[in-house]
Amino acid sequence: MASASAQSLERMKLAWSRSPLPVFLRWWGGELAALLPARLRAWLQRGPDVLRLSAGPDAWLVKRARTGDVLATIPLELPAEVQRASFASACAGIDPDDRRLVLVVDAASVLQRQLTMPLAAAADPRKVVGYELDRQTPFKPDQLYYAVRVSAAPAPAGQVLLQLFAAPRTQLDPLLERLAALGVQPDSVDVATADGALAGIDLLPAGRRPHRLDKRRRLNWILAGACVLLAILVLAQWLGNRRAALARMQDQVDAMRAQATQSERLRAQLTAAVAASQFLVKRKAENPPPLAVLDELTRRMPASAWLDALTLDDSGGLDIKGEADHAAALVDTLGGSKVLGEPKLQGVIQPDPATGKERFELVARIKPTGAADAH
Repeated sequence: MASASAQSLERMKLAWSRSPLPVFLRWWGGELAALLPARLRAWLQRGPDVLRLSAGPDAWLVKRARTGDVLATIPLELPAEVQRASFASACAGIDPDDRRLVLVVDAASVLQRQLTMPLAAAADPRKVVGYELDRQTPFKPDQLYYAVRVSAAPAPAGQVLLQLFAAPRTQLDPLLERLAALGVQPDSVDVATADGALAGIDLLPAGRRPHRLDKRRRLNWILAGACVLLAILVLAQWLGNRRAALARMQDQVDAMRAQATQSERLRAQLTAAVAASQFLVKRKAENPPPLAVLDELTRRMPASAWLDALTLDDSGGLDIKGEADHAAALVDTLGGSKVLGEPKLQGVIQPDPATGKERFELVARIKPTGAADAH
């Protein structure tokens, strides 16, 4: 399972390296960097200070890779203490944590081969090529320092091109021992190309590479983690603010909804009150005033009759209770009234022994004002 994952990862890396996107990103980054001031551009592009060590016929050559300046030329005939002091003087002003020493060997002393392998070999090219060293070189694996890298050149479908760099140990070990006598341990061993550049490989096996603690990388990881944490906190604060604003807006909406409901209720009450008021005004306008009714009764009722009670309701109903000599004649008496209509006796006429009159109850309807005027 792990092997399949590694192979998939290597396929992705190979596809990425063969795509035009890395070239575009490098060009784009260079164009953006060119827009920055020189000091800021130099500060952003700074990195480890790489020193190239190359062994000439009679001297060590120490050159700064970034600028190409020759920092020191150390003759091999000098005593080891003098060579060590000369190298220390060349490295003066360079932070040891930022210093990277690359031993550069001539391309003529390194065997270079291009191998076509199945695509699965890209998962661990060094291990795969290690089994092929006997067939690809005249040396045994324990007699070589070698490095393998995946070539960006196009390869047949399902295959990958690997570049093999191999150097005999008999050539590199003396150089490494001479550097060790000077107290110098190179970080890598690279190969110089025809144009003076480096191949970008490391012939040293993993066991012989110095272990460096990159404090700057650790600081960068800490800063990156802090940036991620701050971004999360900012997003959390933004979400909290949005939720608080949403809650406030919801409270405002609820308050406005309550006010609207209350306003609608008051409007309904006002509408009902206005309708009732208009109804009463209309009924009052349609019915004659009570004084007119009382005046009509005074004119119509005989002088011998009197009233005990008179009730006039809002609907225009009239209820009269009293005594008269001939109670039945009151219906005809009130029948011709312009104000009263539909007079009739209610209940039974009862004689009153004390007064000799007839006790009655009579009901009628008040005629609307318009009907009375028309009549």
